[in-house]
Order: sequence, then C-alpha cells, then structure tokens
Amino acid sequence: MEIIGQAGGLHRFMNWPLPILTDSGGFQVFSLAKIRKIKAHGVEFRSHLDGSLLFLGPKESMGIQRELGSDIAMVFDDCPPHTATAKEVRAAVERTIRWAGECREQPRAPGQLVFGIVQGGSHAELRAHCARELVAMNFDGYAIGGVSVGEPEPEMLRAVELTEPHLPAHQPRYAMGLGTPAQLVELVARGVDMFDCVLPTRVARNGTAFTRRGTFAIKGGACKADFRPIEEGCECFACRNHTRAYIRHLLNVNEILGLRLVSIHNSHLYLRLMADIRAHLAAGTFGAFREEFIAHYTPTSRVLAARVMER
Repeated sequence: MEIIGQAGGLHRFMNWPLPILTDSGGFQVFSLAKIRKIKAHGVEFRSHLDGSLLFLGPKESMGIQRELGSDIAMVFDDCPPHTATAKEVRAAVERTIRWAGECREQPRAPGQLVFGIVQGGSHAELRAHCARELVAMNFDGYAIGGVSVGEPEPEMLRAVELTEPHLPAHQPRYAMGLGTPAQLVELVARGVDMFDCVLPTRVARNGTAFTRRGTFAIKGGACKADFRPIEEGCECFACRNHTRAYIRHLLNVNEILGLRLVSIHNSHLYLRLMADIRAHLAAGTFGAFREEFIAHYTPTSRVLAARVMER
C-alpha cells in the first residue's frame, strides 16, 4: 500500500489510463475459510504467508480501495459457499447489508464510485431482501455476488434471475466472477451489464484456447502440424502472426511466449464478443444472435470447472 501510495495510486503505478475496479476482499475472505473467523464488524484471519493475525472490515476495505484510487470500489460483503444452509445464508445477507451501510459512510477517492453486492444464495426471498436494502442505500451500481462459488451452472443462472428484477435498470448490474463466452451471452439476456473473470488468461496458462465454437487444447498432438491460426478469421496478434503448430511448440517447451499468445487471443475473443453483443443490442437483433451463438458453442467441463473459486 505504501508503494502504491507513493506512486500516486494504481493508475500511475500501472500506467493504465482506463477504468479500474477493485474488489473489497469479501470473496478472498471466503476463499480463506479455513483460516478466518467472521466477527460482527469484519473478519479476522491468519496470513497465509507468515501466520500473522490480520483484520479486515468495511472501514479497512474501503480505506484500502480509497488509497488504491480505483474508479469503482466494491463494498465489503459476506460471501457464503453454495453449500451453506438457509440459516447461514440469511446470516451472511444480514452481515452484508450491515457492512454495506458502513462502507457507504466511508470517504472515497476523488470520483470513485461504490457498488453494492447482493448475496442470498439460491433463496428468492433473501436475494430480494438484500437487493431492496442495498438499492435503498443508493449505490452507484449493483453486483450479483455469491455466484462462481462452486455451484452448478443452472443454480448460478437462477441466482442471477432471482436478483436482477430487484435492481435498477438505469444503473450498472454486474455479475461477479463470470464467465465463459456462452455464459456472458446468457447473462446479458438476463439483464447483466458488467463482468469480470480470470478465465481468458487462466485457461491460456493451461494451453486452452477459446473460439466462437468452444474451446480446444493447443498443447494436444492434433496441433503438432496444424499451420492454421488459433481461430480462422480472428484479427488478434496471435492469429495474424502465428500458427497453432508454433504456439503448441512454445507451450510444450514451457516458453512464456506461448502463454502470452494464447492469453492475447482469448482476451481478444472476449472483447470482440462483448462488442458484437453491444452492436446486436443496438440493432435489435440480439435474440437471433444469442440463439445462433448458443447453438454452435460447445462448452467443456474443464473450462467450466476452472472458473470455480477464483474471480
């Protein structure tokens, strides 16, 4: 924090002039469930690095995000696992609402927006209750939390469907930690505006490439003498300059350039997909686009599993 503060915030530290969204730490606390203890005003946990005792609550979380100087800061929430009981989810919702109110009162960096996070698992009444309470606090946007926590895809979609009707249509609605290309299309159809996900680069590190038709493993023997680009018609740097055979070679000799080229391609595909979605929404043709895309996209269990537990 001291180094980033000295640099003048994340934008200057990274030399990144475009928007930055920072998470509050709520999901990270969820992922550290074995070494943390939830208390009334935050979470106490042991450092996974040196075992030192640490505390993170609404005040601390917002203070860190203020110092980072992000454009969008997220409230500190309690993210229960998908296996939590109804009683546990209700307790998490009440903590999330209480902590959101505390976050709302904290000072912000200049121009910084703050988004609320709706929890509630797959319980309709809890999702609606949490959403109503957060909307009453008048945040700048609203996230659908508690997804991408190990639940089956139908349950994830249901959580979004239970939440979205209770969020203002004129403010951003953000699905946290999602998703595959097909999931993005389906979530836009359900009223979601914003996403974040590690998948494009995470699966690239395993040698997996996304295409408009699904995924495939470039490291496999089938690409050994395949001199086509990763995806025909793609305009990314990797596809314009290199073949599957060359990228496979890089991956199999552990050359870092291979991971970078697949990451470039996957990121480009995601950006191009979202641009196409916006164009079809503007033209009134999104329904037909969605139907065609889903009909031709074949997901893989490996990719779907990779999204779990990281966002």
